[in-house]
Amino acid sequence: MRQRVVRGVLVGGVIVLALILLLATCGAKRDTKGAEGPRKPVVSSPVRVTQLTVPSTFDTTRGWDIAPASPDYAVAGAAGRIAYLERVNGLQFRLRTLDPGTGEHDWDGPPWRSLFSPDRFPRLLSVTQAEREFFVTWSYGRLETDALTPSDFIVSLDVYDAADGSRRRVEVPWPDAPIVTATGPSILISDGKAASAVVDPATGDVVQVAPASLGYPKGCAQCRKLTEVRGTTGQGLLVSGAREFWVRGGWFSRKVAPKDTDPASGVPASMAHGYLLAKWQKKKGAKDAGTHEIWALHDTATGAAVAQAQCRKPAIAPGDDPRLIASPVGHYLVAGRLAFDLVAKTAYCFEEPDGTKPLTLTTVTDDGTAYGATDARSPADALAGGGTPVTVDLTTGTPAILPSNIRLPGGETTAAGLFRWTDEKDIPHLTGYPHRD
Repeated sequence: MRQRVVRGVLVGGVIVLALILLLATCGAKRDTKGAEGPRKPVVSSPVRVTQLTVPSTFDTTRGWDIAPASPDYAVAGAAGRIAYLERVNGLQFRLRTLDPGTGEHDWDGPPWRSLFSPDRFPRLLSVTQAEREFFVTWSYGRLETDALTPSDFIVSLDVYDAADGSRRRVEVPWPDAPIVTATGPSILISDGKAASAVVDPATGDVVQVAPASLGYPKGCAQCRKLTEVRGTTGQGLLVSGAREFWVRGGWFSRKVAPKDTDPASGVPASMAHGYLLAKWQKKKGAKDAGTHEIWALHDTATGAAVAQAQCRKPAIAPGDDPRLIASPVGHYLVAGRLAFDLVAKTAYCFEEPDGTKPLTLTTVTDDGTAYGATDARSPADALAGGGTPVTVDLTTGTPAILPSNIRLPGGETTAAGLFRWTDEKDIPHLTGYPHRD
């Protein structure tokens, strides 16, 4: 009797073990299939995260956290997703996405190998074209380890549809270290000067643009000096010279100069959400022409200036122009000490009358709440705790000082504010806190 019982137990154990092996094999097959394209992981509830000291408009009791966080992240607002990169092993990476409102993961891309050295993350961008949103990862290097000539080097891009994760690989031969941007409706590869290539994210088509075909405006001697391809617009490439700028086949800055400025003085700074920020000098002999300059926001479709603000010229010219940052829907834009309300068509330059104590704004929400700091050297310095933290209501133009220990948001989505920080083990985090109702 005892032998029959033992034998029954052994047989049952074998059956259970066989079922476990069968389930594991099925799971492995599903994972292998998922590696060939976007896959939907099991949806899990976000874990409780560290409650950082942040402005009271964010709810730290319902946050989510990514750790370790990749150097770049990208936001697709209409798709309601954040994308970031995850290291799969020593040589491979993959793109992952999540819902910024809940922290729940969405689709994942398949693992792939970067052309950069293994210790360096690929770069990550987002681009919107005709209301379609894409995430773009890119790296640069040699296809073969023994490649020697410049023609053997390429920019490798993976373009993902933000809605479903479908992927397209695009490889562009490029002889020198590239600059890759996506501030317009297409992906721009440039050498930082006049050579460029434009990649259509929807089709993968690549158009190489030679310096001789940039469509230099007639009568613009400064356009042929220090020529630089700056970005893409719905009308064509945005190009600048030592002074003045133009859209190839479209408008010319001299024809759209803001009132009371020198039409030949325009210098573009940065682009975002279909707008260009440009700096202009006042007309010679105008009041404050020697001490102040005009910053104007231009519609990239027409070149028309939609809002402008006057700022005092800095005693020492900054090394970088302010980067234009749009709120998720795009009603508000900020750039350093500048802020623009596109609904009211108003603009602000936040500084004292003598140009001291300028604000450095880091981000702005859809309700017109901007965050930043006074006396910070740059947005990066403000986010690292430099200066005195402030918040600004752009509907009234009124700043208010925040407690000195407040951590500023470094990005915004329609559902949550985004905060970067590093823990005591030097692990980088990206934390999202929903907006309070």
